[in-house]
Parts: sequence; structure tokens; C-alpha cells
Amino acid sequence: MRHKLLIFILLPLIALSCGKYEKLLKSSDFVLKYEKAFEYYESGDYVRAATLFEQIANIYRGTNKADTVYYYRANSYFHQNDFIMAGHYFSELVSAFPNSPFREEATFMDGYCDYRMSPRPSLDQTNTYKAISKFRMFLLRYPHSEKAEEVLDLIFEMEEKLVQKSFMGARLYFDLASYNSAIIALRNSLNKYPDTEYREELMFLILKSHYLLAENSVDDKKIERYQAAVDEYYSFITEFPVGPYSGEAKTIFESSMKFLGDRYNADI
Repeated sequence: MRHKLLIFILLPLIALSCGKYEKLLKSSDFVLKYEKAFEYYESGDYVRAATLFEQIANIYRGTNKADTVYYYRANSYFHQNDFIMAGHYFSELVSAFPNSPFREEATFMDGYCDYRMSPRPSLDQTNTYKAISKFRMFLLRYPHSEKAEEVLDLIFEMEEKLVQKSFMGARLYFDLASYNSAIIALRNSLNKYPDTEYREELMFLILKSHYLLAENSVDDKKIERYQAAVDEYYSFITEFPVGPYSGEAKTIFESSMKFLGDRYNADI
């Protein structure tokens, strides 16, 4: 009964509120719209705030309030998790208002919107690359910003994601037993990210790919490919003489050397 009474009381208030808002949207009182847009923003009603900021953006273009409207319009979309629209308007602010006091924050937020849209490593990383690029530009423009350390941390986080994606992509060829492609992809990943945490595993997978490629080759190519596996073993074991892959690496080496030795003795 109490719930029904509460609903009975609230419904007219909600209807009245909606009616006032609809009337405000149709109004040509742009000063009032400006004031109400900020009221809605401060109360957390970002949908209505964004709509009003959209309506008055062109009206205030060329005035000393234009960048303020742009900034809060962008933030209204950001608080709705609409990072595409937010990023677009932050970027517009940066371009249109080079002397705005909001420019530094808008430059950061433009990159941060792409950061928020950066997906897990297995997916396309276009937004990750965009965010890194924008954050690096931010550091060039504002090297002494209070946000500089945060930006460096965000760049590092996203670069680690790119490293992981590179590793996962290269590893996929190995898992699919496409060893020629695996060797190329694994080496590319290693060359692109030489200090990666996956370095030891990448080098071992290159070694193992050469070995498995040799094992599954026609006779005419076996000697060359087993020799390549031996060469990779020396590179690997020099850098990682002890580790989780050293035992298997030694087995691969011994098996490769046995084949080469047997073939050499047979030729004699």
C-alpha cells in the first residue's frame, strides 16, 4: 500500500519534470538553457545536460563561453560512457581553442577516451595505437603536467597489451603447426619487442619450430633445417642456459645433431 502511495505521489512530479524539460528543449531562451545544462550536469543527469549543450553549442560559438560549452558537452558524453562522442568533442576543443584553459585536460581526455575503448589483447588494437599516439603528443605538449606520470603509466600498460597481442598472434601459428609462418611471426615479435617478458619463450618456440619443420620436411630439406635448429639452439642456450625450456631445448639439439651425424656418416 505504501509503495502504491509513493508511486501515486511521484508520478505527477516525474511528469511535471519531463514536461518542463520538453518545454525547455523547445524554448529559444538560450541563456536559460545554458544555466539548466550546468544544473543537469552537476546533478549527474548527463543525458539531458548533453542534449542542452548540443543545442547551445552553435549559439555560443565565437563567445568567451564557447570552450566551456565544448568542454562540458564532451564530459557529458564521457560520463555516459559514450567515448566516441566524448573523444570527438575533446578533439574539437583542442583544435578550435588553442588558448583555452581546458585545452590541456581536453588533450588528455581525447587520448583517455581511446584508452577506455582499448579492448583485450586478442582483439583489434586500433584504439590502443591511437591512445598511445595521443598520449605521447600530450607529453610533448605538456611535459611538466601533473598528469605526466599517469600518462606514462597508461602508455606502459597499453604497450604491454600490444606485446601480449604480438606474442599471442605469433604463438597461434605454432599451435596451428604452421611452422614456417610461426618462425617469421615469432621472430618479428621478438625483433619488435626485444625486451618483452616473453623473450625466453619466443626464442624457444623459434628453436622448436625449426626442429619440427625439419622433422616434417622432405629428405632434400632436412639437413638444412636441422642445421637451422642447431644454430637456434646455440642462440637460445647462450642467453638462457638454465630455465623452464633448457631441458627440452637440449633434447632438440641432441636429436638434431644425431640426424646430422648419422647423415654425415652415411655420406662418408
